[in-house]
Amino acid sequence: MDTSPSSPSPSPVNWEALDSLIIEFAKSENLIEDSSPPASPSSSSPSSCSSSSYQYRVLILQIRRLLQFGDIDSAIDLLHLHAPSVLDDHRLLFRLQKQKFIELLRKGTEEDRNSAINCLRTALAPSALDAYPEAYEEFKHVLLAFIYDKDDQTSPVVNEWSERRLFELAGLMTSVLRAHLHAYDPLFSMAIRYLISIHKGFCFRQGISSPITDLTERLLLEERDLPATPQEAFLEAPPFDEVDIQALAHAVELTRQGAVDSLKFAKGDLFQAFQNEVCRMRLDITMLDELIHEYCVYRGIVSSGAPNPSCEGMKIGHEPSESESTLSVEARSGSNKLADADMDSPGTEERYPCGTMSNNHEDCSTSGIYKHKASKVLQRNKTRGILERNKRKRWKGRQDLQDSFPQVLNQQGSGMSSTVDVNVNKEENYEIMLAIKELTTKGMAAEVVEEINDMDSAFFTQNHILLFQLKRIEFLKLVNSGDHSRALKVACSHLGPLATKDPALLKPLKETLLTLLTPNEKFVPQSLPFHALSTSLQVEIGRRLGIEEPQLMKIMRATLHTHTEWFKLQMCKDRFEGLLKIDVLKEVNSPLLTDTISKSSTDICNNSSSQGTATSSSRMHEDGSSPAQVSSTGDVANDETAILKVMEFLALPRADAIHLLAQYNGNAETVIQQIFA
Repeated sequence: MDTSPSSPSPSPVNWEALDSLIIEFAKSENLIEDSSPPASPSSSSPSSCSSSSYQYRVLILQIRRLLQFGDIDSAIDLLHLHAPSVLDDHRLLFRLQKQKFIELLRKGTEEDRNSAINCLRTALAPSALDAYPEAYEEFKHVLLAFIYDKDDQTSPVVNEWSERRLFELAGLMTSVLRAHLHAYDPLFSMAIRYLISIHKGFCFRQGISSPITDLTERLLLEERDLPATPQEAFLEAPPFDEVDIQALAHAVELTRQGAVDSLKFAKGDLFQAFQNEVCRMRLDITMLDELIHEYCVYRGIVSSGAPNPSCEGMKIGHEPSESESTLSVEARSGSNKLADADMDSPGTEERYPCGTMSNNHEDCSTSGIYKHKASKVLQRNKTRGILERNKRKRWKGRQDLQDSFPQVLNQQGSGMSSTVDVNVNKEENYEIMLAIKELTTKGMAAEVVEEINDMDSAFFTQNHILLFQLKRIEFLKLVNSGDHSRALKVACSHLGPLATKDPALLKPLKETLLTLLTPNEKFVPQSLPFHALSTSLQVEIGRRLGIEEPQLMKIMRATLHTHTEWFKLQMCKDRFEGLLKIDVLKEVNSPLLTDTISKSSTDICNNSSSQGTATSSSRMHEDGSSPAQVSSTGDVANDETAILKVMEFLALPRADAIHLLAQYNGNAETVIQQIFA
């Protein structure tokens, strides 16, 4: 891991934008209590649409679970009730009936064997006639299940007996229903899938280790749902733009034909095809909920108390992978195996963000006089009206799903809610940290410095860049109000001495002093990076109080950084970043203090994720290429036709196509000939 000064600073993250995405996710998934009035059933408002989408997602999850556990009849009943047109696709109906036949035989009783014969005559044989050309051959082949036992690993129907088929069928129906009902996951859920996928690919391609591997490997599962395929009516679709095909193929790691099929299924809609493919990537939803909950408590979005006891240990949202669940025969008899499989979250660990403080800050413990001084912060800020506990939402968890999966409630608590179940003392630490954050967000820089110095006089000695940022805001606010005399006193007493100690601060100091030349120019609050600075302060104050930075912040910092670096290598803009609000997450629209905030983020988070990817960036030019490559690839990157041709014929990533073209003077035909020579 490269932590040398030459490594570039990570780009600032717009944490306020992330807060908005997280809140939207939590509301969409009914994880928090929302006090906004419910929309009428006939309303087409966003809240009404979100509620409808949530109900459809619950329905899809129900059908998925039923199929995973072999209850094909119940799944078909739900399809007839809520999405009957899906069964008009005879290909799907044949697969459902074939699996029903196998599951009846799997039960092994005489009665079920007779039911299997009846299914064969009345449902499976008729559906095989008009499903697809190979269906009748598959029908005849599956008849061998009458003869060969399910435990015979050498039988010609071993694949038909495999429980993997249940997962494949469940995944396929999930893909079909999601697109049919437009029940896509919330934006943040799709964005984190996409970002982690790019992060993994970037680290692998660059040969560097990721500092968040333990998180990403558990959060984004290896398995993907099967893709929904277009019906025959769409097989003769007009040719799609090669730009769209390549963009989709490389964004979600498809073959070219896979991208074409996806576009056919989406009737040529690139962004719908992209959403279909991203949602095929499977997340450990239980782990994601824990990460979201931890982040929400840390940011003051929800209260720090434990969730409703009724939903402790509920891991309803977790989708078991094939490797996680054995899906024994008993699981299909209506026993509690469903809950057992859901409880088997891979490697989920308990985390206590209010745990032991680091050794570097043992002298700043909350015991004794320090605790007394810290408590005074709460009292003063209550007087100022800074603390707004009543506005925080209550975390519910996925208790709304208990009607769909009541058997899960029989499980013992798993400790999931203990992630942020803080005691009184630790809750007070949270309130102190959030009080400092709120003061900073409101631009009360002088008050922040006063409060922190009162708690810990050595804090700014160890965090001089944060002090410079706060004093700079104080200076700008005084200039804004016309009090130039006091502004200069702040500059002389604080900004100047700090810049003397750290020459890197001289440039931002000069830029700050230039504001004295434009006395008529007023700064609006949005032009000052209060939110970015408040987050930097929150992280460091939290560490002093023994509160860990949320894991989700580490994930977002690392994945957004690698997203930027990846598209520098591709020498193009991400076609989908706007759809997923990734561009907004990178926007820190503050013309002032950006450099110092970025430097502060690096200093504060010197063990954070972003530096694990710094090794590749340090070798790159600003446009994404190494200095030696700029001249040779610059012209090639402008020849989009040649790039697409090489990408298409050689199935190469964009960056590889550009580099090959640079070696052969931009001639696509020569590149292809050389490769096949």
